[in-house]
Amino acid sequence: MTEVPAIRVTGLTKTYGSGATAVQALKGVDLTIWPGEVVGLIGPSGSGKSTLLKCLGAVIDPTSGRIELGGETVFEDGWKIRDLRTLRRDRIGFIFQAPYLIPFLDATDNVALLPMLAGRPNPDSRRRAVELLVDLDVAHRAGARVSELSGGEQQRIAIARALANAPPIILADEPTAPLDSERALAVVRILNRMAAQSRAAIIVVTHDEKIIPTFKRIFHIRDGRTHEEAGEGRAVA
Repeated sequence: MTEVPAIRVTGLTKTYGSGATAVQALKGVDLTIWPGEVVGLIGPSGSGKSTLLKCLGAVIDPTSGRIELGGETVFEDGWKIRDLRTLRRDRIGFIFQAPYLIPFLDATDNVALLPMLAGRPNPDSRRRAVELLVDLDVAHRAGARVSELSGGEQQRIAIARALANAPPIILADEPTAPLDSERALAVVRILNRMAAQSRAAIIVVTHDEKIIPTFKRIFHIRDGRTHEEAGEGRAVA
């Protein structure tokens, strides 16, 4: 069976406003990303990186074009999926620059909450959370509250939360920005390992010069359009 792209975007546009004040943030973006890939999305501020990520994550509506996820057309001049919240919950994991953990929950419950909301039994959800904490080397912090975690530990918990429902797509917006070099590269190692293990397609929006050399494929976004180039694909020790 021929593998289909995890993400295929064709002619995607996004215009904010209308008339004389309209701003065209995306002007016909094309990109294809395969299962198991971690790709970089880079470009200057205001180039459309965050807009593209929000469109792919069904957070905002594109103006025109097509988005296919796993071979299914989910947007073509309008959403083809009625329940976008379920689409986001079950098929897309989000990692942000700030972890956005719930402060009154411990690390395990922060990760288990998403599968619980998806209807998974609480014991199964917590078991899945603990497995991810083990994979991310933070199992020893399973009972810790957010205020007791370091910045690097909080980001690992946030990554575990993004993986909790085993989504085929993960969108990461500046996930290493608040981290020093060692912790930033540790996050890259985790993302590559998770992509390989789960065959998730991961897009990383970044300005971080420390991690850009690790990508095998890079999409530059300039003036609302993407331009692909081969990356160095430097291994992270």
